[in-house]
Amino acid sequence: MAKKRRKLNKDFERKIYSSKKNVELVLAKIYDINDEDIQKEYMSAFKKVVYLYDELKEDYEHHGFSDNSEELLTSYKNAFNLFESEFEI
Repeated sequence: MAKKRRKLNKDFERKIYSSKKNVELVLAKIYDINDEDIQKEYMSAFKKVVYLYDELKEDYEHHGFSDNSEELLTSYKNAFNLFESEFEI
């Protein structure tokens, strides 16, 4: 039985790439924090953003672009914006 091809979307791939760079940048800034307690607090708060990014990326890699893709991207963006509004980085 032939494997179903996943639907690709170049614009969405750029959004995922941009999201990846944002996550990497924030993680680098968190790792640069000298105070271990503050670093742990930031990491704990940022964990949800990283989880949502990973879910977004994996869904696209396995299923391609779908109705769920935009919802996952919106969830990621909302979590990222919430983190930025609550934590100065």
